[in-house]
Amino acid sequence: MSNIETLPLGFVLAFLLFSVMFLSNTYKLWFKTDMYYQDIKDSLTRTPMPFKDFFLKRLENRKRWEVEQKIFSVIGFVTVIGADVLVLMAYFR
Repeated sequence: MSNIETLPLGFVLAFLLFSVMFLSNTYKLWFKTDMYYQDIKDSLTRTPMPFKDFFLKRLENRKRWEVEQKIFSVIGFVTVIGADVLVLMAYFR
């Protein structure tokens, strides 16, 4: 029987898995920028998806793209780490 005040372990593990995925992409953005940029560009050109031209246009000015992505990644990093701490505190409480 589950107590409503405790988080299920599955939720915590899924939450942490998504955090690891975000942190992995953030690492690639900051430390392997050329590879990350090319992977995104290749993925967009290969895949039929809606708004593909909009996203490819955003990649045309690479320096601007890098600055925007890095600003958002810093905000995201702080948010994800904070959320991870809160989820773990709630689970162990």
